[in-house]
Amino acid sequence: MTKLRITTTDDPATPIAEYCDPGQIAAALGAVGVDYGRWEASADLPADAGQDEVLAAYAADVARLAERGYATVDVARMSLDPSAPGAAEQIAAARGKFLAEHTHADDEIRFFVEGAGAFYLHLGEQVHTVLCQQGDYLSVPAGTTHWFDMGSSPRFTAIRFFQSPDGWVGEFTGSDIATRFPSYDELAAS
Repeated sequence: MTKLRITTTDDPATPIAEYCDPGQIAAALGAVGVDYGRWEASADLPADAGQDEVLAAYAADVARLAERGYATVDVARMSLDPSAPGAAEQIAAARGKFLAEHTHADDEIRFFVEGAGAFYLHLGEQVHTVLCQQGDYLSVPAGTTHWFDMGSSPRFTAIRFFQSPDGWVGEFTGSDIATRFPSYDELAAS
């Protein structure tokens, strides 16, 4: 289930507000300049589907955003069994790339077409944590400090949109704020 959890930076354990209704999530995120919506994500993708297959399955959505100037499109896909040989190291490396707080010079747009993950948006003295699932569309404005947790057993496929090829490069803040917040696994279990 998609959930928005808002906390202060000083008290990550105690929510100020929580929303599960898509309309309420969209309104709360819209109030801070983040676009959220629910899109149809029903394509049956094979387990070994590559980027081209995923993009072809969602060609209409890709075209809709390309019209808005988001010409750089790729697919982030992760599905690893942590008990498989070498998987723990792969998961740790992949999680580590996204868990540190960072910004982008470009808007970061994700459309989750499979699985789930958590986006943490550091907005002033608050953190808006969005537990995203299949069908969620999230547009984070350029310069927004954030991080992403795919969990200890990652399973997600997200189409990512940017305006320029270098727009996806993260500029890390050096803050350890992400270490003080509940992980995706903790939030998904609650």
